[in-house]
Amino acid sequence: MSKKELFIIQRAKELVPGFREGFSLFKQQIVLDQMSPSLLVNYGRYVAHTALHFGKSPENISVEEMNLYLYRLSIEEEYSETFFKFTVYGMRYWYRLYGLEDEALKMPVIRKKSPLPDVLSKKDVKRLIKAPRSFKHRFILALVYSSGLRLNEARMLKITDLRIERRQIFVRNGKGRKDRYFILSEYIAKALPKYLSQYNPKEYLFEGSQPGKPMGNRSMQHVINEARRIAGITEKCSMHTLRHSFATYLLEEEVDIYQRDSS
Repeated sequence: MSKKELFIIQRAKELVPGFREGFSLFKQQIVLDQMSPSLLVNYGRYVAHTALHFGKSPENISVEEMNLYLYRLSIEEEYSETFFKFTVYGMRYWYRLYGLEDEALKMPVIRKKSPLPDVLSKKDVKRLIKAPRSFKHRFILALVYSSGLRLNEARMLKITDLRIERRQIFVRNGKGRKDRYFILSEYIAKALPKYLSQYNPKEYLFEGSQPGKPMGNRSMQHVINEARRIAGITEKCSMHTLRHSFATYLLEEEVDIYQRDSS
């Protein structure tokens, strides 16, 4: 957690009666439910903010009080959509922790938005992949584009996850904590020996400055940001853009992507 997040939660523990004990249960249940650690951060700070506002532990805040509070946040104080959303999610979780299912069900429904993904043209993809001066960076972009991997899936790939004979990439604990197989393109399979010989990774395919440790998230994103700058591409672009560009062009080739990970 950041210092700001820790400060809000710590303040609630110190100033709100019962919050310290409740937050301990809250944290324990998130771990037992095998939920992402980021949820503890996101839910925790907004629930702490709510507890500080009312001066009482969340299980003692009525749903009527909560809905009036959320209404005022939306209309009068114009808090962000993220603030509203995680306050609702966090309070629902806290209510259920104390067996207050009726209160949880009366919280506002969060409508999910489904914006169309950003997609690059084939021409821009080629320019992007060719742009980096580093062979390693070109290899990273080519692998992500040709396989449809997410940034973190590519970052955490181990050398042993590439099944060259079967032209498959094995991803363990991907989205939804599921294991999956992705396509290992012939282009990547042919370039792999040169990459391994030149960079000599120990365990992870893409290692950072420390041998045996995966490349950092920011470092991976920097690869595409720098390539975009060099290539002069003005459209918004991220590793996830390459993933969606991959899926789009498979559709154009009449490949059924729904037999794979279609999310």
